[in-house]
Amino acid sequence: MRVDLFDFELPPERIALRPARPRDAARMLVVEGDRPFADSHVRDLPRLLRSGDVLVFNDTRVIPAQLEGWRGEARIGATLHKRIDLRRWQAFVRNAKRLRAGDRIAFPADVAARAEERHEDGSWTLLFEGDEPVEVLLERAGRMPLPPYIAGKRETDEADASDYQTIFAREKGAVAAPTAALHFTPELMDRLDKAGVKRETLTLHVGAGTFLPVKAQDTADHRMHAEWGRIESDTAARLNAARAEGGRLIAVGTTSLRLLESATGEDGMIRSFEGDTSIFITPGYRFRAVDGLMTNFHLPKSTLFMLVSALMGLERMQAVYAHAIAQEYRFYSYGDSSLLLPDNWGPEQDR
Repeated sequence: MRVDLFDFELPPERIALRPARPRDAARMLVVEGDRPFADSHVRDLPRLLRSGDVLVFNDTRVIPAQLEGWRGEARIGATLHKRIDLRRWQAFVRNAKRLRAGDRIAFPADVAARAEERHEDGSWTLLFEGDEPVEVLLERAGRMPLPPYIAGKRETDEADASDYQTIFAREKGAVAAPTAALHFTPELMDRLDKAGVKRETLTLHVGAGTFLPVKAQDTADHRMHAEWGRIESDTAARLNAARAEGGRLIAVGTTSLRLLESATGEDGMIRSFEGDTSIFITPGYRFRAVDGLMTNFHLPKSTLFMLVSALMGLERMQAVYAHAIAQEYRFYSYGDSSLLLPDNWGPEQDR
């Protein structure tokens, strides 16, 4: 499909620079099949979902993966986005033209890395010096990697250390938050429990590649970035059982959805999974695992807007975004939410 079909105009003032407080006070646009849109709030979820439904969260934890350092007199910025092994990370590098293989980059707090290899996408493999875990080094020298559309408008501060972390964050490794889950609070989870809504977690370490623009003119020519994820076998078994009993699987965020779909076979059964996924979901994709999606509002021409268009239909999502802009919803990572529920279908039908 032509990438320009997924473009739209977004007024700059609709980009949220801070989250709603409290988190569950964020607005939420409910889109159910072809029914009229419903303007609601995240705190209304317990009455919008059914007993037996399952919310699937990503428990990845954002690490302070943004580093500022020097190679000689040249200032170098690095955003780690994918672990290679215990000492090596792949990173997007600012001022990369000043970098050569073998160069040493000195970061604050006595942290240093060697530039090993430049990749086709312009990123570099960085080999960190010393014996301490890289995550420990990042705690000393790194900053929270806010998305470029926020970082370009204000400085990262102490509030972001908690604001840009979900209450489910446990497994360190992400360089971008699974932002759909930023809206949840312990109080909301208690109310969901009382409503009979179940919860499960998986892990997908979100990479900075999620913010990369689609430069191809056709979706068939776009190369999707890879991210590491894991679904435990007992989690997969509970998800399959819940669905067999009539519960709907609602992915909280596109990261949860992408991993669920990666782990699901043609038979519709979710299986344990551990490894990289580079699944690219565009209109025409046949969904196997999920019955709905809770997600924030995404960038124009992004792979994420393509994903929601695959779930609900491109024309439907164009209307959804036009409504959200007209009603002054807040967009992107710190913005408002949407609950997308396509019409029900049988297991053998295309979704």
